[in-house]
Amino acid sequence: MTTPPAPASAAAAAVLHAWRHAPARGAAGRCIGRTDLPIDPRRAKRLAHRIRAFARRHGLPKIVLSSPLARCRATGRWLARWGWQHDVDPLLREIDFGRWDGGPWAEVAKTAFDAWCADFANAAPGESGEPVAALLQRVRAFDPGTARVLVTHGGWLSAATWLQQHAQAPERAEQWPATPRHGTRSELALRIFARAGEGPAGRLVAPGRPRVSSRPVDPMEQRAWGWREGG
Repeated sequence: MTTPPAPASAAAAAVLHAWRHAPARGAAGRCIGRTDLPIDPRRAKRLAHRIRAFARRHGLPKIVLSSPLARCRATGRWLARWGWQHDVDPLLREIDFGRWDGGPWAEVAKTAFDAWCADFANAAPGESGEPVAALLQRVRAFDPGTARVLVTHGGWLSAATWLQQHAQAPERAEQWPATPRHGTRSELALRIFARAGEGPAGRLVAPGRPRVSSRPVDPMEQRAWGWREGG
């Protein structure tokens, strides 16, 4: 006889449980944002097993939302094979790094990287990418509906973490939250999303150009730029 799922706990149902995807193939040393890398099916399946077990323990709906990129979508597809509803939402995509995206970090000129960090909220990475203020607006616009489980990206999760405590975009790159490790879960308050909870969260205001001294390359860069590990 199949054991019925546990009733949803109030605490678990009041937040979103967002997993960063498992490591993608070919990401090491590369600037990976919108670049769509493959993922080892075994890693995607292991993450899906952990998500299913967590949702079962806490009585969460069998609905998972994922980024359309393969490194997230693969885990959602495993859950769909086990009877879950899997929906893809483009608002869950990783940041777009413009001309840098997909190339080696070592080939990004330090002057260009420093210029991005010096105008962190407003500058477009790789000249044509998505500014951090736009990423934050996109995260805030996300509507989870009745879903409480997400599979998304490191930069997206850092943006959501920032929004839990701040109304404005960060002025300095070193303020940006560290990205969670691959395959780990983050709890996100529903109130940060404009269409969830009590209503509109308001417009995010990007600060003006801050005066910033040159940032150290290490170790702060490693803390602030978990994107270097592959979106």
